[in-house]
Amino acid sequence: MPEPERDDELTLSNLQPAQKRKVRKRVGRGMGSGKGRYSGRGIKGQKSRAGSHKMRPGFEGGQMPIYMRLPKQRGSTSKDAMPVGPHRTSTVPVNLRDLERVFDDGAEVTLEALVEKGLIKNTRTDVKVLGMGELKKKLSVTAHLFSASAREKIEKAGGTATALRPPREEKKKRPRKKAAETTAEEPEAAESAVDEAQKSSADEPAESPETPNQETA
Repeated sequence: MPEPERDDELTLSNLQPAQKRKVRKRVGRGMGSGKGRYSGRGIKGQKSRAGSHKMRPGFEGGQMPIYMRLPKQRGSTSKDAMPVGPHRTSTVPVNLRDLERVFDDGAEVTLEALVEKGLIKNTRTDVKVLGMGELKKKLSVTAHLFSASAREKIEKAGGTATALRPPREEKKKRPRKKAAETTAEEPEAAESAVDEAQKSSADEPAESPETPNQETA
């Protein structure tokens, strides 16, 4: 007698694929296929052509892409807007309250000491000491730049502030005269010139009229 079939045996009745079959979109098979006429690409245009999905990253249809437009924009990112933007010169701020907390009285504060205490990461970037907080210890601070309040507080506590870079001199702008003031001054100057001419003419002596010579008979 034949043996009864087991449930775990593979037969034609329980044969199934290992993975579910993925239905492939078959385009261009006539109007009755459901994907006829334009095959899901729409009418005309770049994306309806062959090879349209092989465009490089950042391609914007031929127009100037954004990674080439940005460097040309006006504002804080342009080169003539220094020191803002990619051409800026940055500094690392260090406040007086941090120096008061970390250093002892009479200590010498240098760039290497700031790195050792963990106030700055490295010495590649300029350090500017700011005046936030109170300073009661006598410190000899050496940095690239100092704010006016920081220098004043350090010297008031008996310490010294040594700048590694000279302070930047600001250019003084000449004040421009307003158009209204210039127009108001012009008639006043003309009136004063007329008054002076009249005074000078009044001071000069009057000349006597010349009489014709009378011939004696």
